[in-house]
Amino acid sequence: MSRTEGFSVTHRRYVPYAHAHYGGNLVDGAYGLALFGDVATDLSIHTDGDESLFAGYSEVKFLAPIQAGDVVEVTATLTRVGNRSRDIEFEARVLCRAAPDRGPSAADVLNPPVVATRAKGTVVVP
Repeated sequence: MSRTEGFSVTHRRYVPYAHAHYGGNLVDGAYGLALFGDVATDLSIHTDGDESLFAGYSEVKFLAPIQAGDVVEVTATLTRVGNRSRDIEFEARVLCRAAPDRGPSAADVLNPPVVATRAKGTVVVP
């Protein structure tokens, strides 16, 4: 286990069309926050051997849309270690995006990736 500030965990996920919630194949902002919860759990297992409980967000910034057909990468980075609490910074980046104008299964790699969401939160471990 590594309780070192700066330790990070990254997940990647394809966003299925079944998750589109709004016009333009947009997914709701909660989709990215759910991914942050998953990556925070992974980070907590690595740092404390426990899934932890999410106490809350101190900041959330929605910077760009996440859409169905995207490949999203989310990273959680440990920024503070307390006795039982851990502060974590999150970032969600869109790495690939569907390109339906070129065909039903066409997609592009985004270079550079688009930062969709940033957040800061706290987890608590027993």
